[in-house]
Amino acid sequence: MQKINQIFIKSVVKKALDEDLKPKGDITTNLISFKNKKTTAKIVAKQNGIIAGLNFCKAAFKLIGKETVFIGKVKDGSKVKKNKVIAEIKAKTRTILIAERTALNFLNHASGIASLTSQFVQKVNKKTKICCTRKTTPNLRLLEKYAVKRGGGHNHRYNLSDEILIKDNHISAEESLKNLVKKAIKTKKTVTVEIENLKQLNQVIGLKFKRILFDNMNIKQLRKCLKICKNKYETEYSGNANLRNVKKISNTGIDRISIGAITHSAKSFDVSLELSS
Repeated sequence: MQKINQIFIKSVVKKALDEDLKPKGDITTNLISFKNKKTTAKIVAKQNGIIAGLNFCKAAFKLIGKETVFIGKVKDGSKVKKNKVIAEIKAKTRTILIAERTALNFLNHASGIASLTSQFVQKVNKKTKICCTRKTTPNLRLLEKYAVKRGGGHNHRYNLSDEILIKDNHISAEESLKNLVKKAIKTKKTVTVEIENLKQLNQVIGLKFKRILFDNMNIKQLRKCLKICKNKYETEYSGNANLRNVKKISNTGIDRISIGAITHSAKSFDVSLELSS
């Protein structure tokens, strides 16, 4: 998986700033008489949760104004309570006003994912890992998977090149599930096979690969399948896990639960930027 570094952060943030500023810049801020006066602003949490994305937030201000001094009051992965000051920015008034929305968009989005992930992690047994999926915002996958980790979750494969995941449509396209799995094993890649029923499970039991993913099974079916596996494979559940039922799924003894909602449906974390008068 690609690592988050300053080159990546600046590239992503610059595209977001360009989206906000082209073609004529911030025509509202340009009207302010003392826009080049140095001032201070603070970013304040408006709810409890987990913070993520501070480096993206910082980059937005720094790319607009090199004079920016960004002081983080917490670190990514920190639990914060409502009204906690997350960061302080010292810069020209114009820098703060121009960069504000882009900076907060990254912080809101990443912190929302980290906070929702943390809620799931707190519900499950210590043995069970909460994992994200590839159900991510185009071009923001790296940020979103990073935010999942800050919330205490784990990353599934990053993209289609990382691992082999044989899903329902692969199985439908191939005449023999067993032969498909055998071909996958020969690649020496990590192999996960998605199973929807006992018939499919019996076709692959005994083959040497890493993980079985049980898709959309009820708890009774899941327990029966886990008993058949007898710790021969790492096990994973996928399909409609939510904050109400995730503990029950975890209590089956499953190793991993993958949840697309932690990236595609996380509510934006609420913060505000307050400019000193």
